[in-house]
Amino acid sequence: MKITTSEIEYVAHLARLSFDPSEIESFTRQLNDILVYVSKLEELDTSRVKPTTHALQLTNALRKDEVRPSLPVEKILSNAPEREEGRFVVPKII
Repeated sequence: MKITTSEIEYVAHLARLSFDPSEIESFTRQLNDILVYVSKLEELDTSRVKPTTHALQLTNALRKDEVRPSLPVEKILSNAPEREEGRFVVPKII
């Protein structure tokens, strides 16, 4: 056994969780199975495996940051319901 019921009870106490004895036995079995599987994975030789942060190689899909001319103010404000001195007019919030 990689983990004991007393360790499960201790962690449950730290997390302020209460479980009945059958749940604790179930958690003990499940966590033990997980830990046994992880210990099997630790036996693998991963010395030649390059560490990765993503499963797929990602590249930046953003466009280059280039200075370009903006849209004309008249065109931007053409659909505004209300405008004043080249700005949108919105209702007061406060």
